[in-house]
Amino acid sequence: MKKFVEEFKAFIMRGNVLDMAVGVVIATAFNAIVSSLVNDIIMPLVTLLTGKVSFVDLFLSLDGGSYKTLAEAQAAGASVLAYGNFIQCIVQFLIISFSIFVAIKAISKLHKEKPEEAPKTKECPYCKSEIHVDAVKCPHCASDLK
Repeated sequence: MKKFVEEFKAFIMRGNVLDMAVGVVIATAFNAIVSSLVNDIIMPLVTLLTGKVSFVDLFLSLDGGSYKTLAEAQAAGASVLAYGNFIQCIVQFLIISFSIFVAIKAISKLHKEKPEEAPKTKECPYCKSEIHVDAVKCPHCASDLK
């Protein structure tokens, strides 16, 4: 049992596991922010633009009954296809995907690698001395370079 605990401790203390744990915590917080953005800001604006139709209340009753709201249909125990909620989840997914894309793009710009500098020297093919890259004659062995 002691060996198992030691192995678990070694596993959990590895850097990539800790990074992943931090990522999960940040993703959970990010999800709450995006959910609030979708539910509290974007969807009310979309509802206003679509003539006060709330996507969450869009549903199709599969039992043939007529219900005013999704909550009423669910309270009556009716089978419903809640496609409005699905639409809202798609909107939320697109916003999360776009946010992640923008964040990764910004981070990539910060970590952009500097281009390699062009070499300033080269090796003489005859005497193997280091000479300037633009040299046409080796200063060490006086060989003409092509």
